[in-house]
Amino acid sequence: MSERAMQELALLVLTALADAPRHGYAIAQEVRGITDGRVAPRTGALYGALDRLVAEELIEVRQEEIVDGRARRVFALTPGGRERLALEAERLAVAVQEARRRLGLGGAPVTA
Repeated sequence: MSERAMQELALLVLTALADAPRHGYAIAQEVRGITDGRVAPRTGALYGALDRLVAEELIEVRQEEIVDGRARRVFALTPGGRERLALEAERLAVAVQEARRRLGLGGAPVTA
């Protein structure tokens, strides 16, 4: 794969959108849940990541609405975003498998 590895927040945002479109606050909540609270994106970082992912056409704004006088955008994964997430998941799975093998946590035993 010629593309560079995806930043963690971008990967988590794509993961949060893999099963359903969501608005920004819901995406942040999903990211917290996916990481058991380890990653709690700040508003600026989250919306910066969302804007970059829209620019890269990995996600799209599915709906815009006004809620309590404030604009709310609902984001959804694009087909390209789904494909990129699948590639990242495979890349990470290979890396994890090799790390586990080298640590002797599964697979072939480690030899010194």
